[in-house]
Amino acid sequence: MGVRVHHLNCGTMCPTCARLINGNGKGWLEAARMVCHVLLIETPKDGLILVDTGIGSLDVEVPARMGRPFLAITRPRLSWSETAIAQVAALGHDVADVRHILLTHLDLDHAGGLPDFPNAQVHVLKPEFEAAMRPDWRSRARYLPVQWAHSPRWQIHEGGGESWFGFGGLRPLPGISEDIFLIPLVGHTRGHTGVAVRTESGWLLHCGDAYFFHGQLEAKPHLPPGIAVFERLVQTDQRARVYNLERLRQLNLRHSDEVRLFCAHDPVEFDRAARA
Repeated sequence: MGVRVHHLNCGTMCPTCARLINGNGKGWLEAARMVCHVLLIETPKDGLILVDTGIGSLDVEVPARMGRPFLAITRPRLSWSETAIAQVAALGHDVADVRHILLTHLDLDHAGGLPDFPNAQVHVLKPEFEAAMRPDWRSRARYLPVQWAHSPRWQIHEGGGESWFGFGGLRPLPGISEDIFLIPLVGHTRGHTGVAVRTESGWLLHCGDAYFFHGQLEAKPHLPPGIAVFERLVQTDQRARVYNLERLRQLNLRHSDEVRLFCAHDPVEFDRAARA
């Protein structure tokens, strides 16, 4: 028996202007919809595994801890029922059974739920961990030390590893199912990574914030102007981001029958995955 994957939205965000963010909408003031796409993976031997955590329960209780800029720009819905801890329990699981958390990166909307799972081992690439622990002036707003003030059980991973569909740096994770890997996709942040999961029906690749809109992976890539501006504003390394985005696009065009790609915030991709 292989792994079983649940697709969870752990944070709905409603920035102004769906036309600029989602590429549709009736008026300029209609709210957009973005999600925090989290995976809950049931494994035969390793318990439950989360890929990212979205917005956590403490963020819902005390929104100010996320900072005024984030709240003003993204306008999160802040619903307890959308938190990972609530959804894990709703699926009939004990929260203590979440043994591992794999983070695509440590941005506040990806790591907010860490305090809800204090006993889980938290896996992150070394460059990302170092960037978050010692942020420069440009990164201080994206990394919130309050989200790891409980001293998580960090598992820091180096680069290197095997090849996967032409992507180098495939990183198996000691103590975790051999069907789950980290695949570095730097650019959005210094240590950003994708997470590949092998299921009975093929591969899933959670791309985190390596891109933001499903149209970026199409033969003729396109994205709404608001997302294009935002993507550039929050990037750490433009050359690496663009390079990895093109690699993901080629992977999607050539191997969509073997690998299903999705990013963290696109509601179209999330709805497709949730239905499937």
